[in-house]
Amino acid sequence: MPDRVAYRLDEGVATISMDDGKVNVMSTAMLRDLDAAIDRAERDQAIVLLRSTRKDIFSAGFDLKIFAANDPERSLEMVKAGAELVLRLMSHPFPTIGLMEGHAFPMGTFLLLACDVRIGARGKFRMGLNEVTIGIAPPAFAIELARSRVHPAWLSRTVTLGEMFEPDEAVVAGFLDRVVPGNEVERTIEEVVAAGRSLHAPSHALAKQRLRGGAMAAMRATMESELTLAAYQASAAARSGVVLPGRNN
Repeated sequence: MPDRVAYRLDEGVATISMDDGKVNVMSTAMLRDLDAAIDRAERDQAIVLLRSTRKDIFSAGFDLKIFAANDPERSLEMVKAGAELVLRLMSHPFPTIGLMEGHAFPMGTFLLLACDVRIGARGKFRMGLNEVTIGIAPPAFAIELARSRVHPAWLSRTVTLGEMFEPDEAVVAGFLDRVVPGNEVERTIEEVVAAGRSLHAPSHALAKQRLRGGAMAAMRATMESELTLAAYQASAAARSGVVLPGRNN
């Protein structure tokens, strides 16, 4: 597996670490590497811990250069890979833990929202669905995902106004479950892992399916209707207006 995604199994916990050498852009290649890591964790019957080893960044989200290049095929391929990865995380039969120790721009936020337990390190980091501020609208699958975890008023603020939230706000909104000082992150992970190990695994998997079945069905329906080549060809001009980081227009 390429170095941008590392996999380590230790006493039933699969730590999946992201590091692309920059800001963990969710390119199609990165998403496929993450999907392969989830495959491996499923075979290992492991609890998943998803984290970044990059300082102050969980993920910069989808590769905006692909959107801005006005390439419907590559844009569609990337977004579909992201949507499928989110569904994989939501239905992983063992507990999943997402750790945010830096900024999580949309696709990074989607990955965290898909995890069972979402831990944030306290800091000047932001997360949310800010697509409307850069010239695109959040994909419908992501709105359905967020709807299943985020409180309605906060959901409206992030989806329609592009607001991003620091960790303590994100807990109130429903994006995160716990926020702790950076020096307490590892201890908190140990506590959450211990709680996960105490669960009856088949019951956990069934409860997860029952709880998330409706949201996952809604996500799948939007993917089938929205994530098509025809739809992406029709909206290509809008995506070509994406505002890339560091540019004003």
